[in-house]
Amino acid sequence: MAKPLPTPVRNHLTGLRLLLLFTVLCGLAYPLVVTGISQVAFSQQANGSLVKDAHGTVVGSSLIGQNFTIVAKDGKSQTPDPKFFQSRPSAAGSLGYDPTASAGTNLGTNSQVLVTNYTQLKSDIAKFNGVAESAVPADAITSSGSGLDPDISPAYAEIQVKRVAQARGLSVDKVEALVKQHTQDRTLGFLGEPRVNVLELNIALTELG
Repeated sequence: MAKPLPTPVRNHLTGLRLLLLFTVLCGLAYPLVVTGISQVAFSQQANGSLVKDAHGTVVGSSLIGQNFTIVAKDGKSQTPDPKFFQSRPSAAGSLGYDPTASAGTNLGTNSQVLVTNYTQLKSDIAKFNGVAESAVPADAITSSGSGLDPDISPAYAEIQVKRVAQARGLSVDKVEALVKQHTQDRTLGFLGEPRVNVLELNIALTELG
Protein backbone atom coordinates (compact mmCIF):
# COMPACT_ATOMS: atom_id res chain seq x y z
CA MET A 1 0.00 0.00 0.00
CA ALA A 2 1.37 3.37 -1.09
CA LYS A 3 2.28 5.76 1.63
CA PRO A 4 -0.09 8.79 1.62
CA LEU A 5 1.40 12.11 0.76
CA PRO A 6 2.12 14.49 3.61
CA THR A 7 -0.80 16.72 4.54
CA PRO A 8 0.90 19.99 3.38
CA VAL A 9 1.54 18.44 -0.03
CA ARG A 10 -2.06 17.23 -0.35
CA ASN A 11 -3.33 20.68 0.62
CA HIS A 12 -1.13 22.32 -2.00
CA LEU A 13 -2.30 19.89 -4.68
CA THR A 14 -5.94 20.51 -3.77
CA GLY A 15 -5.36 24.26 -3.97
CA LEU A 16 -3.67 23.88 -7.36
CA ARG A 17 -6.59 21.85 -8.72
CA LEU A 18 -9.06 24.50 -7.53
CA LEU A 19 -6.91 27.25 -9.04
CA LEU A 20 -6.87 25.51 -12.41
CA LEU A 21 -10.60 24.78 -12.25
CA PHE A 22 -11.65 28.33 -11.45
CA THR A 23 -9.13 29.75 -13.93
CA VAL A 24 -10.84 27.77 -16.69
CA LEU A 25 -14.36 28.59 -15.44
CA CYS A 26 -13.93 32.28 -14.58
CA GLY A 27 -11.06 33.23 -16.87
CA LEU A 28 -12.09 31.38 -20.02
CA ALA A 29 -15.55 29.79 -20.02
CA TYR A 30 -17.49 32.66 -18.37
CA PRO A 31 -16.01 35.44 -20.58
CA LEU A 32 -16.66 33.37 -23.72
CA VAL A 33 -20.27 32.69 -22.73
CA VAL A 34 -20.96 36.34 -21.83
CA THR A 35 -19.26 37.56 -25.03
CA GLY A 36 -21.26 35.09 -27.11
CA ILE A 37 -24.57 36.12 -25.55
CA SER A 38 -23.79 39.83 -25.92
CA GLN A 39 -22.80 39.42 -29.59
CA VAL A 40 -26.05 37.63 -30.35
CA ALA A 41 -28.47 39.63 -28.20
CA PHE A 42 -26.79 43.07 -28.03
CA SER A 43 -24.32 43.16 -30.92
CA GLN A 44 -24.48 46.94 -31.47
CA GLN A 45 -23.92 47.80 -27.79
CA ALA A 46 -21.29 45.10 -27.26
CA ASN A 47 -19.21 46.50 -30.11
CA GLY A 48 -19.18 50.05 -28.76
CA SER A 49 -22.41 51.47 -30.24
CA LEU A 50 -20.41 52.52 -33.29
CA VAL A 51 -21.99 54.94 -35.74
CA LYS A 52 -21.36 54.80 -39.50
CA ASP A 53 -21.93 57.42 -42.16
CA ALA A 54 -23.71 56.93 -45.48
CA HIS A 55 -20.56 55.34 -46.92
CA GLY A 56 -20.32 52.74 -44.16
CA THR A 57 -17.32 54.39 -42.53
CA VAL A 58 -17.21 54.37 -38.72
CA VAL A 59 -17.22 57.99 -37.59
CA GLY A 60 -17.65 57.59 -33.84
CA SER A 61 -19.77 56.13 -31.07
CA SER A 62 -23.25 57.21 -30.10
CA LEU A 63 -22.11 56.98 -26.46
CA ILE A 64 -19.11 59.32 -26.73
CA GLY A 65 -19.32 62.94 -27.80
CA GLN A 66 -16.86 64.63 -30.09
CA ASN A 67 -15.90 68.06 -31.35
CA PHE A 68 -17.10 69.45 -34.67
CA THR A 69 -14.47 72.04 -35.23
CA ILE A 70 -11.96 73.43 -37.67
CA VAL A 71 -8.50 72.59 -36.34
CA ALA A 72 -5.66 75.04 -37.01
CA LYS A 73 -2.55 73.93 -38.85
CA ASP A 74 -0.61 73.77 -35.60
CA GLY A 75 -3.07 71.15 -34.37
CA LYS A 76 -3.44 72.91 -31.04
CA SER A 77 -6.25 75.42 -31.56
CA GLN A 78 -9.70 74.83 -32.98
CA THR A 79 -12.78 76.87 -33.80
CA PRO A 80 -16.39 75.66 -34.06
CA ASP A 81 -17.46 74.68 -37.58
CA PRO A 82 -20.63 76.68 -38.39
CA LYS A 83 -21.88 73.90 -40.69
CA PHE A 84 -22.37 71.50 -37.80
CA PHE A 85 -24.35 71.38 -34.57
CA GLN A 86 -21.97 71.82 -31.67
CA SER A 87 -21.64 69.54 -28.65
CA ARG A 88 -21.57 70.73 -25.07
CA PRO A 89 -18.15 71.65 -23.65
CA SER A 90 -15.79 68.92 -22.52
CA ALA A 91 -12.96 68.98 -19.98
CA ALA A 92 -11.73 65.51 -20.98
CA GLY A 93 -8.26 65.99 -22.43
CA SER A 94 -6.63 69.05 -23.96
CA LEU A 95 -9.05 69.15 -26.91
CA GLY A 96 -12.00 67.59 -25.10
CA TYR A 97 -13.85 64.27 -25.46
CA ASP A 98 -10.75 62.16 -24.84
CA PRO A 99 -11.99 58.73 -23.59
CA THR A 100 -8.63 58.11 -21.93
CA ALA A 101 -8.92 61.30 -19.87
CA SER A 102 -12.58 61.27 -18.84
CA ALA A 103 -13.14 64.03 -16.27
CA GLY A 104 -15.06 67.15 -15.37
CA THR A 105 -13.60 70.57 -14.63
CA ASN A 106 -13.38 69.95 -10.85
CA LEU A 107 -14.12 73.65 -10.32
CA GLY A 108 -16.62 74.49 -7.57
CA THR A 109 -19.49 76.96 -7.77
CA ASN A 110 -17.48 79.51 -5.76
CA SER A 111 -14.59 79.42 -8.26
CA GLN A 112 -13.99 82.76 -9.95
CA VAL A 113 -12.26 80.91 -12.79
CA LEU A 114 -15.44 78.91 -13.39
CA VAL A 115 -17.59 82.04 -13.37
CA THR A 116 -15.24 83.82 -15.77
CA ASN A 117 -15.13 80.85 -18.14
CA TYR A 118 -18.90 80.44 -18.13
CA THR A 119 -19.46 84.14 -18.73
CA GLN A 120 -17.07 84.23 -21.68
CA LEU A 121 -18.41 80.97 -23.13
CA LYS A 122 -22.01 82.17 -22.93
CA SER A 123 -21.05 85.36 -24.75
CA ASP A 124 -19.17 83.43 -27.44
CA ILE A 125 -22.00 80.94 -28.01
CA ALA A 126 -24.62 83.69 -28.19
CA LYS A 127 -22.54 85.59 -30.74
CA PHE A 128 -21.73 82.45 -32.77
CA ASN A 129 -25.41 81.51 -33.05
CA GLY A 130 -26.81 85.04 -33.35
CA VAL A 131 -29.00 84.83 -30.25
CA ALA A 132 -29.31 86.72 -26.98
CA GLU A 133 -27.25 85.43 -24.05
CA SER A 134 -30.48 84.77 -22.17
CA ALA A 135 -31.35 82.17 -24.83
CA VAL A 136 -28.21 80.10 -24.19
CA PRO A 137 -29.19 76.99 -22.14
CA ALA A 138 -27.12 75.66 -19.26
CA ASP A 139 -25.78 72.60 -21.09
CA ALA A 140 -24.26 74.84 -23.76
CA ILE A 141 -21.72 76.20 -21.28
CA THR A 142 -21.33 73.37 -18.75
CA SER A 143 -19.42 70.15 -19.29
CA SER A 144 -20.69 66.82 -18.03
CA GLY A 145 -19.03 64.98 -15.15
CA SER A 146 -17.42 62.51 -17.56
CA GLY A 147 -16.65 65.05 -20.26
CA LEU A 148 -17.93 62.52 -22.80
CA ASP A 149 -21.66 63.32 -22.96
CA PRO A 150 -22.79 62.78 -26.60
CA ASP A 151 -26.12 64.58 -26.22
CA ILE A 152 -27.38 68.14 -25.97
CA SER A 153 -30.74 69.51 -24.92
CA PRO A 154 -33.38 70.32 -27.57
CA ALA A 155 -33.05 73.95 -26.42
CA TYR A 156 -29.35 74.03 -27.31
CA ALA A 157 -30.06 72.38 -30.66
CA GLU A 158 -32.80 74.92 -31.36
CA ILE A 159 -30.58 78.00 -31.02
CA GLN A 160 -28.15 76.45 -33.52
CA VAL A 161 -30.71 75.76 -36.25
CA LYS A 162 -30.59 79.14 -38.00
CA ARG A 163 -26.79 79.25 -38.03
CA VAL A 164 -26.48 75.72 -39.47
CA ALA A 165 -29.19 76.38 -42.07
CA GLN A 166 -27.45 79.55 -43.27
CA ALA A 167 -24.01 77.89 -43.39
CA ARG A 168 -25.34 75.01 -45.49
CA GLY A 169 -27.78 76.93 -47.63
CA LEU A 170 -30.76 74.99 -46.28
CA SER A 171 -34.14 76.20 -45.10
CA VAL A 172 -34.67 76.68 -41.39
CA ASP A 173 -37.79 74.50 -41.55
CA LYS A 174 -35.83 71.61 -43.05
CA VAL A 175 -33.14 71.77 -40.38
CA GLU A 176 -35.73 72.12 -37.60
CA ALA A 177 -37.53 69.03 -38.89
CA LEU A 178 -34.26 67.11 -38.80
CA VAL A 179 -33.67 68.14 -35.17
CA LYS A 180 -37.15 66.93 -34.21
CA GLN A 181 -36.50 63.59 -35.91
CA HIS A 182 -33.39 63.12 -33.78
CA THR A 183 -34.85 64.30 -30.48
CA GLN A 184 -35.20 61.41 -28.04
CA ASP A 185 -37.75 61.45 -25.22
CA ARG A 186 -37.02 60.56 -21.61
CA THR A 187 -35.92 56.96 -21.13
CA LEU A 188 -38.97 54.84 -20.23
CA GLY A 189 -40.93 58.07 -20.23
CA PHE A 190 -39.59 59.40 -16.91
CA LEU A 191 -35.80 58.93 -16.67
CA GLY A 192 -33.50 61.79 -17.66
CA GLU A 193 -34.43 64.61 -20.00
CA PRO A 194 -35.25 64.89 -23.72
CA ARG A 195 -31.99 64.92 -25.68
CA VAL A 196 -30.43 65.14 -29.12
CA ASN A 197 -27.45 62.99 -30.11
CA VAL A 198 -25.13 65.45 -31.84
CA LEU A 199 -23.15 62.91 -33.88
CA GLU A 200 -26.24 61.21 -35.28
CA LEU A 201 -27.83 64.59 -36.05
CA ASN A 202 -24.73 65.83 -37.87
CA ILE A 203 -24.49 62.64 -39.93
CA ALA A 204 -28.11 63.07 -41.03
CA LEU A 205 -27.40 66.73 -41.73
CA THR A 206 -24.45 65.84 -43.97
CA GLU A 207 -26.55 63.33 -45.88
CA LEU A 208 -29.22 65.99 -46.35
CA GLY A 209 -26.82 68.35 -48.04
